[in-house]
Amino acid sequence: MRKYHALPVTLLAALALTACQDGTGTKDESAARPEPASAAVTATHPAEDGDSGKAAGGTTGTQGTSGATGTDGTSGATGAQPTKGGKTATGEKSANGTTAPRVSCNGSNTTVTAQPVRRPLNHMLLTVKNTGSTMCDLTYYPVLRFDEMQWVPRPIKDSKPQAVTTLAPGESGYAGVSLSAADGSGEWGTTGHRLTVGFQGRTPDSDGGPSALPALPAKGVYYDSTLTVTYWLRDMDDALTY
Repeated sequence: MRKYHALPVTLLAALALTACQDGTGTKDESAARPEPASAAVTATHPAEDGDSGKAAGGTTGTQGTSGATGTDGTSGATGAQPTKGGKTATGEKSANGTTAPRVSCNGSNTTVTAQPVRRPLNHMLLTVKNTGSTMCDLTYYPVLRFDEMQWVPRPIKDSKPQAVTTLAPGESGYAGVSLSAADGSGEWGTTGHRLTVGFQGRTPDSDGGPSALPALPAKGVYYDSTLTVTYWLRDMDDALTY
């Protein structure tokens, strides 16, 4: 029998809490056909706050005429342009030439679908599409919970990518789910009717933000004690290899 690796109580509790919220912490998604993967894979960058809206070397809003560095200066360097909340657009170069950090992909800036597949047997494909306006990172692997399940499926270590899967707006990332043993060796087989997909933050087992609630088939999804999941990957075929 496989051993399960439980995440810290704080993350499991946060996942359970978001799953109970009505429209505030989770997003209900409708099932959809998977689309070709085109997500670019880049290295992880630590999260940092963006510019507060002030220029690097001057007073914002000052009309510069001979080198004053303001947002309205005529000959000075312009400061980084802030987005909502005073942060620069993540994953993109700001006006002063620096690269701001990307945000984490989660239920607030993506749509998530869960689709059982014919091949390989007893597998399901998770698809995450970036619906936000900035690049986002899919870190580590999805934290899955069927119904009121009290344990966390372990990741498939061999599926760990060399770099974090990063999604530009409109791009998709994938994870494969091995639901049950093909030879029937799994235990405690049952059918799940509700799936919560949790996201991890910049450090392992940390809370990455709101969860998602992708729709499952009306008949539910059968799984057993061998339930495992891949890391987030850029390619759909790779996600279904394990």
